[in-house]
This record gives sequence, structure tokens and C-alpha cells, in this order.
Amino acid sequence: MIEISRKPASVDPVWTRIRREAEEAIREEPLIAGLVHSSLLHHDSLENALAFRMSQKLSSPEMSEQLLRELAESAFADDPEIGAMSRSDLGAVFERDPACRRLMQPMLFFKGFQALQAYRLGNWLWRSGRVDLACFVQMRISEVFGVDIHPNARIGRGVMIDHAHSIVIGETAVVGDNVSMLHSVTLGGTGKEKEDRHPKIGDGVLIGAGAKVLGNINVGRCSRIAAGSVVLREVPPCKTVAGVPARIVGEAGCDQPALSMDQILERMDG
Repeated sequence: MIEISRKPASVDPVWTRIRREAEEAIREEPLIAGLVHSSLLHHDSLENALAFRMSQKLSSPEMSEQLLRELAESAFADDPEIGAMSRSDLGAVFERDPACRRLMQPMLFFKGFQALQAYRLGNWLWRSGRVDLACFVQMRISEVFGVDIHPNARIGRGVMIDHAHSIVIGETAVVGDNVSMLHSVTLGGTGKEKEDRHPKIGDGVLIGAGAKVLGNINVGRCSRIAAGSVVLREVPPCKTVAGVPARIVGEAGCDQPALSMDQILERMDG
């Protein structure tokens, strides 16, 4: 397991490792030196590097890179928990995605990780009462990454969004800790209701590609939702559901399906 440290940057083993990886990457491929220096090596902490990377990705003629960077730095300074959650997310990607060979890769290249960190900025703005600015960040995340997460949604730590294309997470959705989801997942409502209307995903849940979870329903901890399923009813803990509409087809298959990323269902007869 990757040790997620809250120590200062000067004694932070995660940031030290990323910097070492960055130097190795430049030696292997000098053409990326400018990207790696500006995004990683020019910064003295993971938080500052993330603020810079988010500002680069989200800036537009409507909002400058400098303003967005100052906002992100303010968010990390005001709420250190954001940085701690980002570190957990980074460790989750490294440990669960076989395509991730270096800790630095999600920061530079993986839009699921980047979109989630940008959401955390939008969520901080929303919680600070800066609703319109939070909605601007949401809009830019959607435009840049193809991921639409409402800034009032609640998302825990250690979350991996793999590939991330066409992810939709609604305003009153809750996603627990150590959840893994693949592309084209929707955590949505079922109509025009305005109150608490979106799913509540428990800790350790694995949500397969293209799954739709609709309405104010609970998905129990350490359960699995098979790819392409449409979930309209509550899911008990530690179960596997599949189908349209989804039904229970067995146990979760292991203690931590979101960590194992095992999406293969045993053949069901009948």
C-alpha cells in the first residue's frame, strides 16, 4: 500500500517519490522536460503542483489561469483535508490501475484523477458559499474532461475513476471512501424532484462501466454493480447486482471489490 502522508512537503515521502519519478522521466524522454518541470519540479509541495495543474486545465478566456491557481491554493490552505483526500485518490489510482506505473502519471495524464481533484475545488467553493464560481468550475470540468460532477455532491477519499469518460454524479449523491468506478457511470435522479434525489454509494463499492444508479437509494458497502446495469432499488452490503433492472446475482466475490477491481461474474444458470 502507498503510504499517504500528511507531513510537510520537505519530509513528505509521496512528494519526494513523485519528484524522483519526474527526474527519471526527463532522463528517459527529454521532450517532456518542459511539461514535467512546469507541472511538478517547479513546485515545493503536492498541493501547489495540483493547484498549478488544475489552473492549467480549467482556465479559459472567461477565467485566467492565475485566478484559478490562487483559488486552488486558497482551498488547500483553508482546508488541509482536501490535500489529504487528493493523496488518497492518488494512491488509489496507483494501486488499482495496472496502466499506472508511476505516481506522477495521474497528475499529468489521467483525466479521472484530474477531474476529481478539480471537483474538490468546486466543492470547497460551494461549501464556502461561492455557488456561482463553483458552477463555473463544474462547467469547465465537464467541458475539459467530459465528467459532470455537481459541486454539492459528497465524495470520500481513496476514490478511483478509471478512464472517466461520461461520468455524471448528481447534486445530492454521496460516494463513500475507497470506491472505484469506470467510465460512463451515472449516479442520477429519476425525475424532477428537487430534494434528496440521488444515490448513496457505500465504502468500497465497485461500479462497472456504463452502470446507472438512479434515485435516492443506498448501495451497501463493498458491493459490486456489474457493467451496463441499471440499479433502481437498494443494494445490500457485499452483494453483486447485474441486469436491467439490476437484481442480486451473488455475493461480492471478495472482501474489497473496489480494491481488487474484479469485474468478472461467474456464469449464472437459469
